[in-house]
Amino acid sequence: MEGRFKMDTNPRIAAQTGVVRPSGGSWDLVEIWPGLLLTAVIAALSFGLRGLPGVAIFSPMILSILLGIVLHNSIGTPRFAKAGVTFCVRRVLRFAIILLGLQLTAAQVVEVGASGMLVLVATLVCTFVFTTWLGRMIGVDRKLSQLIAAGTSICGASAVIATNTVTEAHDEDVAYAVACVTVFGSIAMFVYPLLPGLLHLDAHAYGLWAGASIHEIAQVMAAAYQDGQQAGDAAAIAKLTRVAMLAPVVIVLGILAARNMKSSDRAGSSAKAPMPWFVLGFIALVGLNSVVTIPAAAKAAIVLVTTFLMSMALAAMGLETDVAKLRAKGIRPLILGFAAFLFVATFSLSLIKTMS
Repeated sequence: MEGRFKMDTNPRIAAQTGVVRPSGGSWDLVEIWPGLLLTAVIAALSFGLRGLPGVAIFSPMILSILLGIVLHNSIGTPRFAKAGVTFCVRRVLRFAIILLGLQLTAAQVVEVGASGMLVLVATLVCTFVFTTWLGRMIGVDRKLSQLIAAGTSICGASAVIATNTVTEAHDEDVAYAVACVTVFGSIAMFVYPLLPGLLHLDAHAYGLWAGASIHEIAQVMAAAYQDGQQAGDAAAIAKLTRVAMLAPVVIVLGILAARNMKSSDRAGSSAKAPMPWFVLGFIALVGLNSVVTIPAAAKAAIVLVTTFLMSMALAAMGLETDVAKLRAKGIRPLILGFAAFLFVATFSLSLIKTMS
């Protein structure tokens, strides 16, 4: 069987894990099932832990990466599971991102309206640019800055791991970025409901603000519905529209990565530039969901499956994350995450107040 395998085409993953995959690009089920089972168990445990008091405020994805990190740094990731862990990071993740498309429709984007869309697009672009610029100014690694920027400006952990398919940062960078969006998104979840009266925001404006600036979907829902049904519905639509913007952002980053890779090729490198083709599947499913009515029960099941697969992917990243390397990143990325959080909140609020 040894002759049928070669090192993974991603040098970083191959170097870290020693994992090999079939030369034809396919994976051997015998090789990957132990890792798939391990990540599935961690994901299932993360769903179960949400039944504990005070834990339900965290998404299963966040809990999964934490459990993976704890396991890896306490007893280590079993060698026999590494092929499946790598498969989760690369293939399961992409499939889950494609399935995200079934949570969106073109009608939802239209419902945001021209002014709401302007707020969302301007906030996303300006937050991403500000975060990457500030990261460069204070000496944070470019790839880590991009992950924090994506997680803050788009949709939290999902955006972090989707963006990493083209940035190909180290797993410690992914874990750090996920930690940033979790911490500051959780702060927003508790602080935002205290502010509508103080800021003189009506239900729709508050919902738009929450949907335009809070990191995770679950955090948005928790914060917005505390101000009533209208605020919650407005926030849900705004947030899902932000999620739809994940596709063009990842495509643009993929194009930029391809250009950088071509420059490296001229310098003697032969590495293959990452291109996010899976995003086309995401867009296709958004289109399908816009023209085909999916029964509510089926849609709920799809959302559950998508979240579970995302949780498996994050569990796999946790299983490849070294806490010592996280500590070595220092406090600067945390400062960057805090600055990005303040920027996205104040910038989106100023736009909403100006346009109201």
